[in-house]
Amino acid sequence: MDLIQWCLDSGASVCLYDPVAASAAQRYFEDRSALDFREDQYAVLEDADALVIVTEWKSFREPNFEVIKEKMKSACIVDGRNLYSRKKMQAHGIRYSSVGRRDL
Repeated sequence: MDLIQWCLDSGASVCLYDPVAASAAQRYFEDRSALDFREDQYAVLEDADALVIVTEWKSFREPNFEVIKEKMKSACIVDGRNLYSRKKMQAHGIRYSSVGRRDL
């Protein structure tokens, strides 16, 4: 919630998908027009500048990286859960930063 709040306070538009916590986030941020909730993990990527991963639900562990690249403005992932290998992201042509690990 803090990361979402920081993004909103910084003027960002946030599109959110979480199969477990979305309803709690909707209640918490009920009056924020810059926050958009989606019911599909790929729908949040439409014209996105970056994908920020902060949970490690099973559906996020093996996504379709070609769909990710196709939907985003520029394929950029910030991975707060270290779900993916840097080499795999490089092979897919995705800019990738993972918390606590050095970039290649």
